[in-house]
Amino acid sequence: MEDVRAVVLPQQPRGNDKVKNEAQRRNRRVLGDIGNNLEAAHLVEGKPPVQISRPMTRSFHAQLLAKAQAKAEKNGNPVLPVLEDRAAALNRKRGPAKKAAVAPKKAIEKPISETLVVISSDEEEEKDKQVNRCKPIEGPSRKEVKTLTSILTARSKAMACGVDIKPKEKIVDFDSADVSDELAVVEYIDDLYQFYKLTEDDSRVHDYMESQPEINPKMRSILIDWLVEVHRKFELMPETFYLTVNIIDRYLSKKIVSRRELQLVGISSMVIASKYEEIWAPQVIDFVCLSDYAYTGDQILLMEKAILGKLEWYLTVPTPYVFLSRYIKASVSPGEEVKNMVFFLAELGIMHYPTTVRYSPSLIAAAAVYAARCTLNKAPLWTETLKHHTGYSEEQLRDCAKLLVGFHLNAAESNLQAVYRKFSKPEHVAVARIPPAKNFMSSSS
Repeated sequence: MEDVRAVVLPQQPRGNDKVKNEAQRRNRRVLGDIGNNLEAAHLVEGKPPVQISRPMTRSFHAQLLAKAQAKAEKNGNPVLPVLEDRAAALNRKRGPAKKAAVAPKKAIEKPISETLVVISSDEEEEKDKQVNRCKPIEGPSRKEVKTLTSILTARSKAMACGVDIKPKEKIVDFDSADVSDELAVVEYIDDLYQFYKLTEDDSRVHDYMESQPEINPKMRSILIDWLVEVHRKFELMPETFYLTVNIIDRYLSKKIVSRRELQLVGISSMVIASKYEEIWAPQVIDFVCLSDYAYTGDQILLMEKAILGKLEWYLTVPTPYVFLSRYIKASVSPGEEVKNMVFFLAELGIMHYPTTVRYSPSLIAAAAVYAARCTLNKAPLWTETLKHHTGYSEEQLRDCAKLLVGFHLNAAESNLQAVYRKFSKPEHVAVARIPPAKNFMSSSS
C-alpha cells in the first residue's frame, strides 16, 4: 500500500474556530517572501515531488487532494492522504525557531469570505457541479429580465390605480393612396375641411317654422320625400340632392312661402342645384312634366330668380354630403354595405326637420357614420382615425345617432317611403332591410 501524502497550507482562523497551531504561529513571517508559500507537494511516495509554480492556496490545495484521492481510488487503494504538518517540516529544515520580528500594525481589512473544502465522493461532487450550474450569476452586469408574472403584476397595479395602459390606436393615413391623383388635392385636403368646419355655420339654418304661417315640418318632409323620387328618376348625383335641401331651408328661413308655392320652391331649388352640380342638367320642361303640370316653365324660372336673389347667389356651401364623403373614407375600407347604410341614415336625417335644425352638417355626417357602424356591428364603433378627422367623440354623437336610428326603426311603417324604397333595392345592398341598432338605442337612452 502506497503512502499518499500532501502538503497543505494551514487554514486561517475563522469565526469561532479555536484550532491553534503554535508551531505555525512561531514560524509565520508576516513580511517574509511570498515565495516561502511555494512548496513541493509529495503526492505519492517513491516518486519525485512535483514542483508547484503557483502559490499554495486552499482552493489549489483542495484540487491536489481531490486528484490524489481520485487516483488512489482508481488504483483500488482508497487511502486518505496523510497531511504533513508544514510547520514541523520547516522546523526540521531551519533548525530552532528564531524570534519573529514584531511587524507594524496594518490597516484592518474586511475579512474575505472563504470556501470550505469538503472531500466527498464522485457522485456528491457531480451533484454539487449541477447545483452550481443552476445558481444565478450575481453581479452588477446582470440584466433584469421581465417575466410574464412581473408584467401582469404591473398591469394589475396600474389598473387598480386607474391608469389606462391600453396602447393608443394609431391614426391611419388613408390619403397616402391618392398622392398621385391630382383631383384628390392631398396637399390641401386637411386645410379644405378645416375651412368647411369653420364656415358651415354660415349656411346653417335655425328654427324658421315659427315664421311660416302656412307650412309646418310635416309638409317639408313630404316635399323632401317627393324630391327623393325626382332625384332618382333623373339619376342625379348625390351632391345635387343635398344642395337642393340646403337651398330650400335657407330660402324658407328668409322668405314667407304659401302652401301652394312650397312645391314650386322645391322644383326651382333642384333646378339650381342641378345647374351647379351636374354636367348635363335636366331641362325645365322635364320638371314641369314631373310636377304633373302644376306649374309652368316661366313660374319655375321666376322662382329660380327669386331664390338666387334671396340667397345672394351663395351656393358654394358645405352640405352634409361634403363631410360624408370624407368621413366614409376615414372609416378605412368601409365596403359597400357601410357606404349605403351611411347614406340611408343621412337622407333619413335631413328629410326630418328637427335633425336639420338641431345639428350642423358635419355632426349629422359623423353621426350617420357612427350609427351605421353600430347597426352593422363594426368594431371598434369609433376609431381614433374617425375621431381625428371628424373632430367628434362618441359622446358628442350619441344623441344625433340615436335620432337617426329611431328614423331607421320607423322607416318601414312610415307614410314617407321614398328613402326606404330607394335603399331597399339590390343596387344599394338593401341596407334599409337590415334591422336597426336597437341595442345602441337602449344603451344611449
